[in-house]
Amino acid sequence: MNRREFIAVISGAVVALLFGAAAEQRGKVWRIGNVLPFTPERGGTQFAQLLEQRLADLGYADGRNIVLLTRFAGPQPDKIQEAVVSVAPQADLLVVWGPIAALVAKNLPGDVPTVFISVSYPVEIGLVQSLPHPGGKMTGIAAEAAAETYAKRVQILKEIVPDLKRVAVLRPVGDPNIDFDTKSLELAAHELGVTILPVDIRSADDLETAFASMKENGAEALIVIRSALASAVAERIADLALAARLPSCHAISSMVTAGGLLVGLAPVLADMVRPAAAQIDKIIKGMSPTDIPVEQPTRFELYINLKTARLLNLTIPPTLLALADDVIE
Repeated sequence: MNRREFIAVISGAVVALLFGAAAEQRGKVWRIGNVLPFTPERGGTQFAQLLEQRLADLGYADGRNIVLLTRFAGPQPDKIQEAVVSVAPQADLLVVWGPIAALVAKNLPGDVPTVFISVSYPVEIGLVQSLPHPGGKMTGIAAEAAAETYAKRVQILKEIVPDLKRVAVLRPVGDPNIDFDTKSLELAAHELGVTILPVDIRSADDLETAFASMKENGAEALIVIRSALASAVAERIADLALAARLPSCHAISSMVTAGGLLVGLAPVLADMVRPAAAQIDKIIKGMSPTDIPVEQPTRFELYINLKTARLLNLTIPPTLLALADDVIE
């Protein structure tokens, strides 16, 4: 066999192997572990179904060419950790919602590819090396990857309450984002002449004590840190904020519609599911998460509850109302 024939044989063998691997990849039924920090009643079913639909749009059907292993963990960190650890050995790919589940997945042994959804500061908390080049087994959709959004929330409260001096910050203990969120708030507050008063909670049982502490320390307004726990107890936080007569701003839009809370500036969680499904599709088709950039929200929505404003005897500036995506009467 001459040199040219030898090269042709080797080239043909390589091509055959590549096509064989691609065919094997296409024929594989991927088991996708999907861990949500919600109960089925508190948004879990809605978002699980939305992910299933977005995957269906890309040609994937549960029980045919994928198997979805969905776990509703609820907002407590220990339950989230338990759900991720239990489903990971069964999964070829993990989907994790929120920073707690994402960090648990990051620290698991092995290299199961993982897509996270709605995680603030994924670089700072150590999930990825950078947004363009994740550099490991994880990629996903960031909820907030810059300090400007929390600064904007402080600014919005200052526009509504011009004499504002002291803002309570309701923070969920155990959420890896809270230090970075707090630093962002403190920087913005300093520039606006406002003092930040961190108030920590571990569960809904801590809320009444937390609000009593806010009033004792002279809080004049409230910012609620984005978290699964805050979302799970939205109505209770709203009621207590209204009872304490604290105008509030937060990062979860549904908390405005719960009543009591005044204004929200939030990325749209449902909008994050479509690009996350596209990332899952890329991984199934052979791409490594390390080569799939982390994406950021393209849309933040401003919600204003005028009913709450009236109850608190506050006037919303017309310029702010004009920017609102949803005004609740």
